[in-house]
Amino acid sequence: MSLKSPFHLVLVEPEIPPNTGNIARLCGATGTTLHLIEPLGFSLDDRYLRRAGLDYWPSVDLLVWPSWEGFRRAYPEGRFWLTSKSAEKSYVEARFLPGDFLLFGKETEGLPRALLAQNPQFSIRIPLFNDAVRSLNLSSAAAIVLYEALRQQGSLGGL
Repeated sequence: MSLKSPFHLVLVEPEIPPNTGNIARLCGATGTTLHLIEPLGFSLDDRYLRRAGLDYWPSVDLLVWPSWEGFRRAYPEGRFWLTSKSAEKSYVEARFLPGDFLLFGKETEGLPRALLAQNPQFSIRIPLFNDAVRSLNLSSAAAIVLYEALRQQGSLGGL
């Protein structure tokens, strides 16, 4: 079965090659467009990035943007869901629509605070139940939110 996902997954200034490689694999598996916003903390030729994505890279619809501003100009009417551990709303409370963009920030800092402050109604978090754990791995978080968005659109075979 070949699925074209109605969603876009966006990594803003990702830093760790294996995370991006794993997310690229996720996007290839779900037919989701992957957007990478520079600067990247690695080269797209990085062997760790390629290894994490293995032979799935040809299946990934990948767009690389030189800046946040350029990306935003390309999608002026886009709906952007911003992920942050400090958001009030859980990802399961979001009502995802086809064409939505799911944004994830760099591993060490997340998304810019100013961006989150401007969009509190579109800021979501994944609940953590142990205060000793700061956050989830970026590729795990991306998978959780993307699959919830796909589930809401009925893309998981009735689950």
